[in-house]
Amino acid sequence: MWKSTVGWFRGIALLEGISYLVLLLIAMPLKYWADEPAYVTIVGMAHGVLFTLYLLFLLLSWIKKRWSFLWVLLCFIIAFVPFATFWLEAKLRKEQ
Repeated sequence: MWKSTVGWFRGIALLEGISYLVLLLIAMPLKYWADEPAYVTIVGMAHGVLFTLYLLFLLLSWIKKRWSFLWVLLCFIIAFVPFATFWLEAKLRKEQ
């Protein structure tokens, strides 16, 4: 998975998806229901770094693979939908 630009994009998409779910399903409830905002700070920072890497490797994959603008736009939108990055990674794995 980690041997090509698209492989890196796939790996980061998985990690970004996991961090997004942890942020939404664990850290945010702890912040509002248990008055523990520290988890949002920690997980939010990790998610922000992974999201930035996701966008960087999306751009690099777009350049290297000459993906269409609509595909890249879909990949960008997918980053905001919970669980969608797992679908994206599976689709890219089948294509490789």
